[in-house]
Amino acid sequence: MPRYLTEQDIADFRAELCKVATERFARFGYEGVTMRQLAEALGCSPKTPYRYFKDKADILATVRAQAFGQFADALEKAAASAPDAAHRGRAIGEAYLAFALDNPHAYRIMFDIDAPIDERHPELGPQAERAARYITRGAEEMAQAGVIEVDPTLFGWTVWSALHGIVMLHQSGMLKHGPDYKALAAFHGATMMKGAAAPGSRKNGRKR
Repeated sequence: MPRYLTEQDIADFRAELCKVATERFARFGYEGVTMRQLAEALGCSPKTPYRYFKDKADILATVRAQAFGQFADALEKAAASAPDAAHRGRAIGEAYLAFALDNPHAYRIMFDIDAPIDERHPELGPQAERAARYITRGAEEMAQAGVIEVDPTLFGWTVWSALHGIVMLHQSGMLKHGPDYKALAAFHGATMMKGAAAPGSRKNGRKR
């Protein structure tokens, strides 16, 4: 008789499958991975993964949702540790880089996979939105606190674009020919803050 699977058995297999899938999707992309390959990596029957997930798309959506959730958790923790809006924005940026560089496979499946983020998976969209809100919320809080005097939406997305670019340059090895990624991020952040700082955007008591 087949062994009865406990809830822990099911959770453990799903976790191991997601771990393998995250690494494979990051390395080979969605089209470069098959359910049979995942089963072979786990040492199980090709049909076994289908007992835990509907199909390959379901696995990808699940591991992306998990990655975005872990990413958002890291940003949330960083935001909670900062004493004010200015320090909070810096802490979130540092947490962003730390997560991306400590979890390269998770980062790639979040941002470098050609697959939509939509309502077909109940957790993917909300977790991706939660992560995005933490990245851009810092700019909104700095604007409300009078730290910056520029459009916070544009400022937040510009900072996000730069952080993503730094991560991708680092992951591709291109920064071997340039500055340390931490120095590059610090320089960009300081330059952005200098240009957006509220006191410097006023002249004779009036907005420029």
